[in-house]
Amino acid sequence: MPTTAPETIPVAAGIVRDAQDRILICRRPAGKPLAGYWEFPGGKLKPREQPADALARELLEEVGIQIARSQPWRLLHHRYPDFSVELHVLRVLDWSGTMSPREGQRCEWASPADLPGYEFLPADADLVAELALPD
Repeated sequence: MPTTAPETIPVAAGIVRDAQDRILICRRPAGKPLAGYWEFPGGKLKPREQPADALARELLEEVGIQIARSQPWRLLHHRYPDFSVELHVLRVLDWSGTMSPREGQRCEWASPADLPGYEFLPADADLVAELALPD
């Protein structure tokens, strides 16, 4: 009996740095799929929405920061048991506002070298390893 491929969900995630070069990370809250894992902030793309637009919308909704400028950095694919993600990763080059979690999640600024000490989503593993490397 043939099996159908799991649903692929397009997601935008941002690498947001503060003035001390720390990276914004958020922990998925209880009640959400994959709760408890850390991730780079972002969210699902709406139909026909561009990744940069989705990222700007999601970061304003979720953490209260406004994205003025971002650029595509990586496109990753990851398959979980019940679904797959197409992960559009953008570097946020210019942003404003004060980071304030708005959806029950915990967010913090982490130095790149400290990222491997957090339990990230499996889809983010390669990003964490790359970001943790010294420049």
